Amino acid sequence: MENIFSFSSLLVMPFWFLMIFAPRFRWTQRIMKSPWVIAPAALLYAILVLPQFTVVFLEVTNPTLDGIATLLGTPSGATIGWVHFLAFDLFVGRWAYLDNLKHNISPFIMGPILFFTLMLGPVGFLLYLGVKTAVSRQSIEVQVAGD
Repeated sequence: MENIFSFSSLLVMPFWFLMIFAPRFRWTQRIMKSPWVIAPAALLYAILVLPQFTVVFLEVTNPTLDGIATLLGTPSGATIGWVHFLAFDLFVGRWAYLDNLKHNISPFIMGPILFFTLMLGPVGFLLYLGVKTAVSRQSIEVQVAGD
């Protein structure tokens, strides 16, 4: 399980690298427009969770703190949880990256936001929403002032 845990991050890191360090590169935009970039991590998650489907499904349909702690408190459970984080953080990061292409937020602002999304998923998501809201308001104010 240790090797799978270590390997799993390699499934998503190239995409994070492209979004953070080469966001305006034509190939980055082309690659990230495909939802298939998330498929390898999602497939690994499915491979890990399906053999334990009954246990996992019963626990998540009626969650308790002790039950979830027990589920995640094993090397197998921690690896499944980690791969889940990797897949969904990439999903959210990809969404923010693509949405940002429409709003043209500076890569110097988006880079740290994407880094926080990678490291602390929901924190990066909230940061992006905040920056996007501020940029949208500023854009509206500029349009109104120009009229």
